[in-house]
Amino acid sequence: MKKFLAVYTGTAGSYDKWQKRFADPEARKAQERAGMVAWGKWNDTQGKAILDMGAPLGKTKLISAAGIQDTRNNLTGYTIVQAESHEAAAKMFLEHPHFSVFPGDSVELMEILPIPTR
Repeated sequence: MKKFLAVYTGTAGSYDKWQKRFADPEARKAQERAGMVAWGKWNDTQGKAILDMGAPLGKTKLISAAGIQDTRNNLTGYTIVQAESHEAAAKMFLEHPHFSVFPGDSVELMEILPIPTR
C-alpha cells in the first residue's frame, strides 16, 4: 500500500460565499454540525485507509533564507490515507464533505515518497 497526503484547500472567496449562503448564525452552526457528521461518516466508510485523520490548519509562517514572515495560502487541513494507487486514493475524496457541505474548494493529493537513502 502507498501513503498519500491529502491537503484541503479553500479560498477566502469561497468562505465569503458560504457565509452569505448561511447568513443566519444558527443556520451556519447547523450546517457546520451537519458537515461534521458527514465528515465522520466519510471517515467511517474509509476504514483502515485513514492513517491519520489530520486536522484543520492555522495561520502560516514562511521561513526562507530571508528570514521569517507571515504569509497566506489556501491550505485549510490535511489527512493521510493509504491506497493501492494514486487513482484509488483520489476516488476516496469524490463528494467529500470538504467541498460538498463545507465551503472548501478542493482536495490536493500527493504520494508520500520514501526518503532516499545514500
